[in-house]
Amino acid sequence: MAEAAAAARACTVCAPHLPLGPRPIYQLHARARILVTSQAPGTKAHLSGIPFEDASGERLRDWLGLGRDLFYDPEVLAILPMGMCYPGRLPRGGDAPPRPECAPLWHPRVLPRFENLRLRLLVGAHAIRHVLGPRMPLAERVARYAEALPANFPLPHPSWRTLVWAKRNAWFDTQVIPALRREVARALSD
Repeated sequence: MAEAAAAARACTVCAPHLPLGPRPIYQLHARARILVTSQAPGTKAHLSGIPFEDASGERLRDWLGLGRDLFYDPEVLAILPMGMCYPGRLPRGGDAPPRPECAPLWHPRVLPRFENLRLRLLVGAHAIRHVLGPRMPLAERVARYAEALPANFPLPHPSWRTLVWAKRNAWFDTQVIPALRREVARALSD
């Protein structure tokens, strides 16, 4: 894993397309029990070098029922985004999607190196489509999370936009979050 992580840290494949330059952001350890496959880091993560170092990270940690200590312990939780570098902004606002070169290049190199992975959290539509396919809308896929268990758990991206989405889909807070916390606890139990 250390070799793959070092190679990823030196990656410049997407450099011509990255407005802030390459800075791969991830958290990897072969013994991690939970893997977060997310979209791509935002500007705050790019500047700090720490994944989910923003309000969306606070929201995700709350959903999982994990404090910062466990969330940022690489032997507990690994983070491998669909795009490891900040992709820039869309012309009409919002972050651009993850660069399409990243996941096909790095996921096959990293995923086989996990020794004890028990749960993969698919955070956001890009990660969900990559792993589970494009067969259904996000809300339906998240509502049918049990179909992806025990290996995967689909989630919306924990951005501020999700607050509006969650109000329209009240079942997310009452059904999905408790189930998610149970699955996280199961993955961390001995």
